[in-house]
Amino acid sequence: MAVKYILVDAWNTLVTETGINTRLVSLLDSFETPKIIVTNANEEEKVKFGIVNMPYPVFSLAHQPNKTDPLYFKKLLLHLSVKAEEVVYFEHHLQACESAISLGIQTHWQAKGTDLQTLEHFLSQHL
Repeated sequence: MAVKYILVDAWNTLVTETGINTRLVSLLDSFETPKIIVTNANEEEKVKFGIVNMPYPVFSLAHQPNKTDPLYFKKLLLHLSVKAEEVVYFEHHLQACESAISLGIQTHWQAKGTDLQTLEHFLSQHL
């Protein structure tokens, strides 16, 4: 089954206090697979954290629930009309990674400050 989406963590991965990680965007753009930015943020928080005018569509459940709850990913998969094996995901928050993994989503923990080579390797292996 082909991967249909790359799920991209928003805050502290794609977006930080200094703005959008342009090196990460360049890496992601090297893959033709569509990308979806995933966040817990509500509308006010999206503005506060700079999760606006993003290079890819943004998905949020506004903390109802958060990504640390597998229900978040169940709702996301339903929204996208895909199965767990049709997405790959990377995230800085270990508990959110564990939540996605519990549903069978191929997940990469992109710890804050980690270089992009390991992420590139993960994406290359799973796309």
